[in-house]
Amino acid sequence: MHLEHDPAMRDAPRGAPDPTSELRMADATAHRRAVADQLAARFGERWYEVPTGPDVRSADREAATLAALTEGRDFIWGAMLPRDPLAGRRGSMDLLIRTAGGYVPVLIVRHKVTDPGTGARTSPLDELTDVGGTPDKGRKVRPQPRDQMRLAHTRRQLQAAGFADERTAFAGVIGLDGDAVIWHDLEAPTWPGGRTALAEYDTRFADRIAVATAAATGEPALAEPSRIVECRSCPWWPVCEAELLATRDVSLVVRGEDAGMLRAAGVTSVDALAQIDPHDTDVPLVGMPVADAVGLARAWLADLTVVRRSEVIDVPRADVEVDVDMESFGDAGAYMWGVLLSGADIGVPRGYRAFVSWDPLPTEDEARSFAEFWAWLTEVRAAAAERGLSFRAYCYNELAENRWLLSSAKRFAAFPGVPRRREIISFIESDQWFDLFGSVREYFLCSHGKGLKTIAPVAGFKWRDPEAGGENSMRWYRDAVGLDGGEPELPQRKRLLEYNEDDVRATAALRAWMTSPAVHEIPYVGDI
Repeated sequence: MHLEHDPAMRDAPRGAPDPTSELRMADATAHRRAVADQLAARFGERWYEVPTGPDVRSADREAATLAALTEGRDFIWGAMLPRDPLAGRRGSMDLLIRTAGGYVPVLIVRHKVTDPGTGARTSPLDELTDVGGTPDKGRKVRPQPRDQMRLAHTRRQLQAAGFADERTAFAGVIGLDGDAVIWHDLEAPTWPGGRTALAEYDTRFADRIAVATAAATGEPALAEPSRIVECRSCPWWPVCEAELLATRDVSLVVRGEDAGMLRAAGVTSVDALAQIDPHDTDVPLVGMPVADAVGLARAWLADLTVVRRSEVIDVPRADVEVDVDMESFGDAGAYMWGVLLSGADIGVPRGYRAFVSWDPLPTEDEARSFAEFWAWLTEVRAAAAERGLSFRAYCYNELAENRWLLSSAKRFAAFPGVPRRREIISFIESDQWFDLFGSVREYFLCSHGKGLKTIAPVAGFKWRDPEAGGENSMRWYRDAVGLDGGEPELPQRKRLLEYNEDDVRATAALRAWMTSPAVHEIPYVGDI
């Protein structure tokens, strides 16, 4: 907000657009269009779309929206609300729905907005005007603060323009499933401290106006750079990174709230953090132990990607080992389960294999590939047990694999060969399923992150593809299955298979390194 309004930054170099973010935005646009087409067909003449396109000016869209509001159109798609000159608000909203008292906003997003449970208020899509809906016995709200902030912003715009339904503070979201509207009460005390979404929005908006005003008028800056997760996709990161490196800012090794608390305590640089006694209990940190923060600072100063935080490293091994890596495409499904079998001979061919569906997701063929993967894994476990051999399967950061193991069992429960959910739970809760990410987190401090692409090279592993990464694989998948309407690109399928194979070989290499004498060549944090 500061940099965008600082005249001195007008010509500052910015980072190139993030290709993955652009793909996600394109997917979100396609999802919104699909929902719009569905609703337009359902509501016919009651549906009105504000003109859009590269040749349509924002002022024309605002005028068209104002005309539609004034005429009392039932459903206004692609609204660009009139600018609020007093507050400085401007913006658009996917859908405005007319009620007896005015208009309420509805946002269309390409992410999940509910989880299994109860308590969410929903309306089916053919009853969009049922604002507030009714309690849903099968869904609970998945908190999405950004969605609520966007809805609150539009409500304030509607109020400023005189078109808000003041009888209710409900606003809706249609999520990835696209089968219902989820209603948020923007005046309910659902935020931390009993705050409402509107109160939270008002505070944040006032803060941003103050930051922008100070930047635009040359007053002392009300914002300063601090590294957070979103920095990696921000176009202003080159500007902030240069300043943070120049000052050796503490957020380069600790992020978020911890960085702010350390600055408030006078610890503003990595150098100052590195000088702290690791056993000092008065250091204000909430995200990690003091010793870890100090160790990370010392590792960063020594340009060490990894240091040991423990003298002894213990990673359980087995006679028969399987490395598992799943490939998914956003929330649409898991199209590949790759495995690497190693260890004792049990009569099952060792090496890599993949269970994959090249039908564009979502597809029922995903059930077939998942069932084949589970049947193979069950065969390997049984063969090891019959021979009296120990067995373990390994992954890196089980959250992703566990999510798709459980959801696949639930979604495809009626398909042949798909295991029951309790079978999956029994497996992932057993000693046979091991997450190497947990071992990395327990035994190492990683000054540049704990991702597999960062840690495995320390163990000597190298991916064949120089662009290997989960984000890039999303683009490869689109091409591999012709998701954008083109012919499927077979070389991209080969690329994905090699990428998946390298991922499972990377976990195997990491595990072998962590259980070898070579791991002790990594400096111990107490020695730096």
